[in-house]
Amino acid sequence: MRISRVSAIVAAAALIAVVTGCAGGSGSSGSKTVNWWTWDDKQAAAYKTCATAFEKANPGVTVDISQYNVDDYFTKLTAGFVAGDAPDAFQNSAQFFQSYASLHQLQPLDDYIKADKFDLSRFSVGVNQWKYSDGQQYGLPLDWSAAGTYFNQTALTKAGYSAADVSKLNWNPDNGGTLGKMIAHLTIDDKGRRGDQPGFDKNHVKTYGFGEMAAKDFTGQTTWSPLLSSTGWRQGNTTMWPTRFNYDDPRFVKTMDWIRSLEDKGYIPKIGAFSDSVSDVELLSSGKVAMEIGGSWEATTFAKIPNLKVGIAATPYGPDGKTRSVASGSNGNNIWAGSKNKDLAWKWISYMGSEKCQTMASASGSFFPSISASMTAETNTFAKQGIDLSVFNDMLKDKTLYQGPVYANGQAVQSATEPLFEAYFAHQKNDDVFASMAEQTKSLLAAKNQ
Repeated sequence: MRISRVSAIVAAAALIAVVTGCAGGSGSSGSKTVNWWTWDDKQAAAYKTCATAFEKANPGVTVDISQYNVDDYFTKLTAGFVAGDAPDAFQNSAQFFQSYASLHQLQPLDDYIKADKFDLSRFSVGVNQWKYSDGQQYGLPLDWSAAGTYFNQTALTKAGYSAADVSKLNWNPDNGGTLGKMIAHLTIDDKGRRGDQPGFDKNHVKTYGFGEMAAKDFTGQTTWSPLLSSTGWRQGNTTMWPTRFNYDDPRFVKTMDWIRSLEDKGYIPKIGAFSDSVSDVELLSSGKVAMEIGGSWEATTFAKIPNLKVGIAATPYGPDGKTRSVASGSNGNNIWAGSKNKDLAWKWISYMGSEKCQTMASASGSFFPSISASMTAETNTFAKQGIDLSVFNDMLKDKTLYQGPVYANGQAVQSATEPLFEAYFAHQKNDDVFASMAEQTKSLLAAKNQ
């Protein structure tokens, strides 16, 4: 699941450094209750099915699952580290992995993995993402995410396109390719004129041909990244712990220019055109956009929009007409280093990392499991309901996916780059801003616990 905005942990991080090693721990030693936290209400409900089975297999053991809104989750978690009452285990985002690991708040799992002969190869995605720079494994993959193309089938049919046309789309930053042509034709003003027709009024758009691409999000996970990655561009100069982000790469600059041109022509919404509280699903269902890139975690929600047939396709091919490329991330399960109940916490998260549990939990369709066999089971389950998730399942097999970077100080990078992206797309800054951004990331990625 994407973490679009999270609360800063700057003040609490300083306190953690002081109290590390002094925390009392969650629960008492030998407790038979394991506390697990998540920010995702859907995953909280989904994993309760596993908790029930786990408790049945371990008489006397209780799994206490708590869910907190993402805007409060990381601040509350960090406060728990400081106070000594953090959960035994918890769902974590890669954005905060470096900060928590460097402050010694995460328990290394290597000894547990070795003792139980726990096979990490069962996971198709995410293992390396949870290995810290000290070489130790601190997390087990909990899920995985990617991006796909979602479209209003009725809008496409009226425009003379088919689902097959979407699956064959290509793009390039020079003229947009077939994707650029489709976006223009799908855009409609309040007089019914299409974006590629005479008289189109870009100031009074009824339906945008595509959703937001001019994003302030510094990773572009569900906006520009799946397009840009198909050119061979990668965000970091290395996958693990990059020392700079490649915002000054000519491919990046050229792509941003093309995206801004779509915004200028009225084919895609400008930043701020819709409230941050309006979801991708709501935009498509309301007819505000005809097609968009969205997260894999939204697939079943898109497919279940009432009275609207939504198609799901892979992201477009790149300039060579052959390459699709989508960054994949994985939220992970960590054990708090201050817990007095680490053995039971390991037993619980290792069970969550079993094919049995991931298959049970993912039957809800609220997330994609990191275990390939469980992903196939979920795909088959939803196929029977008329929901085709095969596009995403195929990504695990055809090398469309690549691991997104694991980086330090994500909150600091986000805070520094967001206003610059916004200024660029508002024409307050020009292409030279990207060289400045790339240089700025060098110091931010090198610093600790920003």
